[in-house]
Amino acid sequence: MRRVTPDLLGAVTGVMAARAHLAMFPLSNLDRFGLDGVDDLAVSLWWDGASVVGVTRSGMVLPFGDPAAAPKMAAAIAERDLVGVIGERRVARALLVAAGLDGVAATLDRDEPQFLLDLAALVVPPGQGQLVPVADVDQSLLTGWIVAYTIEALNADPVRAQAQAESSLKRYIAARSHHVLCVDGAPVAMTGVNARVGDMVQVGGVYVPPALRGQGYAGCAVAMDLARLRDGGMRRATLFASGPAAARAYRGIGFTAVGDWTLSLFDGPQRRGPGHGTVH
Repeated sequence: MRRVTPDLLGAVTGVMAARAHLAMFPLSNLDRFGLDGVDDLAVSLWWDGASVVGVTRSGMVLPFGDPAAAPKMAAAIAERDLVGVIGERRVARALLVAAGLDGVAATLDRDEPQFLLDLAALVVPPGQGQLVPVADVDQSLLTGWIVAYTIEALNADPVRAQAQAESSLKRYIAARSHHVLCVDGAPVAMTGVNARVGDMVQVGGVYVPPALRGQGYAGCAVAMDLARLRDGGMRRATLFASGPAAARAYRGIGFTAVGDWTLSLFDGPQRRGPGHGTVH
């Protein structure tokens, strides 16, 4: 595969944008941090004219395209420190095998259904409640929610989750990306957007405390936020469901399953040489 340079970037992003729901992370990161940037989320890219593999500065691998291109992707990212692979299931799983990373210790390794929605078909459930920015809600409460979400959804170490929660909340506030559903003045659910590309958003960070689950708050929060974004010009949305209850909630507001997504987060950085052996 060929390393993507600025003169090639327009062609590469055009290929990914044609199926943007499968490339929200690399496209959004490119928009925010540029190609080969210095931020941990900045992406370097390789491509073969159709398939693309990206690696963030922090080592997250973001594949896109044909699973048959996985061996070429693996060769392109050899001898780099990698922390995980996130992407459409078929190409992500093929890349893990091709790179010799499918058997390494991981803190999280699962497939989740991906959903897609034309926001013209969004269903907003009836009910009481108000959506407010996270900046307007008790910060200690939300920090606790983010810790719980990170442990539950990403199987993160509790100490690490606690350390990351405050910085995550600061990012949410700065980006105005997350909102909280309040019912009778009490916070009951959080929702947010973790990527934007053109007229599409990717929903992430949806959380309802265990004691409040089963009351429709997650679906209501997501629908209200998407209605707000639709009114601001967004036309499409995608998300992933962490379990059957979440999938039911998302189907209830109009989402349709379109495939599966792999999240494989390694238990420590991994490096493979060209022959897929461990590099010491």
